[in-house]
Amino acid sequence: MSYPVFFQPSDGWVGDLIPFQQDGEFWLFYLHEVRAEPKPGTAWNLVTTKDLTQFQDHGVALPHGTTDDPDFNCYTGSIIADGSGVHHLFYTGQNPNTRGRDGLPLQLVMHATSTDGMGSWTKHPGLTFGASDGYESADWRDPFVFRDDEAGLWRMLLAARHIDGPERRRGVIAQCVSKDLMVWEPTEPFWDPRRYVTHECPDVFQWGNWWYMVYSEFSESFTTRYRMAASPSGPWTVPVRDSIDGRAFYASKTAERDGRRFFFGWIASKEGSNDDGAWQWAGTMSSLEARQNADGTLAFGFADELVDSFWDEVPLEFDGGLPARLEVPDGYLAAVSTNNLPTQFYAKAVLDIQAGTTECGMLLRSGPDGDHAYVLRLEPKRGRLLFDRWPRAITGDAQWRVSGDVPFAIELERPCDLTPGQHTLEVVVDGDLCVAVVDRQVALSTRIYDRPTGGLGVFAGEGSVTVTHLEVRKRTDN
Repeated sequence: MSYPVFFQPSDGWVGDLIPFQQDGEFWLFYLHEVRAEPKPGTAWNLVTTKDLTQFQDHGVALPHGTTDDPDFNCYTGSIIADGSGVHHLFYTGQNPNTRGRDGLPLQLVMHATSTDGMGSWTKHPGLTFGASDGYESADWRDPFVFRDDEAGLWRMLLAARHIDGPERRRGVIAQCVSKDLMVWEPTEPFWDPRRYVTHECPDVFQWGNWWYMVYSEFSESFTTRYRMAASPSGPWTVPVRDSIDGRAFYASKTAERDGRRFFFGWIASKEGSNDDGAWQWAGTMSSLEARQNADGTLAFGFADELVDSFWDEVPLEFDGGLPARLEVPDGYLAAVSTNNLPTQFYAKAVLDIQAGTTECGMLLRSGPDGDHAYVLRLEPKRGRLLFDRWPRAITGDAQWRVSGDVPFAIELERPCDLTPGQHTLEVVVDGDLCVAVVDRQVALSTRIYDRPTGGLGVFAGEGSVTVTHLEVRKRTDN
C-alpha cells in the first residue's frame, strides 16, 4: 500500500506549522484544527520526519487550556534552545471569552519550557504578557524568537497592528528584546511598512551573506512572502518574485538542515470538498525546499528526497504515439494518454518552447480529447504559470453558463520566467492535492476534487513546443 505524500492527522487538519530541526530530524509542531461544534480548543500537535517522505504522528505536544484559561487556544509561536539545553516554547494564548481593550478576543504571548528534550512542556503563566502601548490588544501573536549575537540579546517578532491609521494598513511586525528569554522589553518595530492588515507567522533567518524575513500576508491576498536584506536591521528589499507559493499554501515557516532551507506550510482545504468551494483555514501539511539563486533571491521546488520516493515508472500510452512536436501556429493541439493516471504520482515534462508561443503545459485527469481536465498552463507572453480546469462550473446547458467569462482559477497564478527554450514542469498529485513546480524556481499548490480519474496530456496553443521528456512515476505497484 502506498503512503501519503502530504501529512494530515486522522482526527483533524493541519494549521500553522512551527518547525524545529534537531539532530537531523524535523520536529514539526502544528496547530491541530478540529472542525466541530461547539468549537474545541486548539492544541499544538507534533509530527516528526527524517526524510520528508515518511511521518510519525505523536499527537498532542502542548495541550490547550480549559475554557477559563487564557490559552484555551494555543496558537502559533516558535521554539528556541538556550545555551543550557533547555527548550523554550513561545506561543499565542487566546480565549474567545476574554476580551481586550478593543473589545475583541485578547491575544497574549505565553511561555513554556522543556528540560527533557521536548518530551514534555511546563507552562509558565506568570511570564505571560500582552500588547505594548500603541498596539491593538487583539493582534499580538505568532512570537518568533531568534538570537542576535552581534547585539548580545534575543529578539522576539510579533504579528501586530497599530491602534491608528487606515483599517487595513495597520499591520506591523512588532519587536521585544530580552537578555535571558524570561523578561521581555518592547522596542522599535522590526518592520513597519503600513502595507497590510497584518503580517502573520513572521520568520527570520540568515543564509550566506543575506538575511531573509518571511511573513504571511493577511490582507487582500492570503500569501506567504519574503523580503531580503544585508543585515537583520534592514533595509528590506522586495524580490521580483516575492511569494513562496499561491493562495492555497499558507502560513509557511522555515527550518534548516545541512545547509538546506525548507519551508513548511499547509495546503488549504475547500468547503464541501469540491472545486467550487471556498478556501478554508487549515488543511494538509506540505513542504518546499528553497534554493538560493546567484543574486540571493529564493527559488522553490520539491526536495530531492520527495522526488526520489517515486520510483516505479508508469508507462504512458498514446494513440499513434506521443508527438514529439506540437506545431500549431494558429490553433490548439493536445495529446492525452489512453491510460488513466494513478491516484498518487509524480510527473515531469520538459518542454522546449519556441518564441511567440501563446500557451502550453500539462493536462491532469483529462478526458480523451483533452477538453475536460485540470490544466497547468504556461503562458510565455504573460510570464506566468496558472491553474485552470474545464468545465469551470456548470449552471445551465449553454456555453455561456459554464463560467466561460472566468479566465482561470482565480488566485492560482504564479509569475515565472518562460523565455524561449527548455522549461521543466514537475507535478506531484496525491488524491485531491496537487503541487506544480516550474524549473525548480516557482511553485503552485492547489486542490483537485471533482475529477478523480483521467489521463495525462500535453498541449500547445498558437505556437510550437517540443516535448523532449515526459515521465510519470508512482511509489508502489498498488
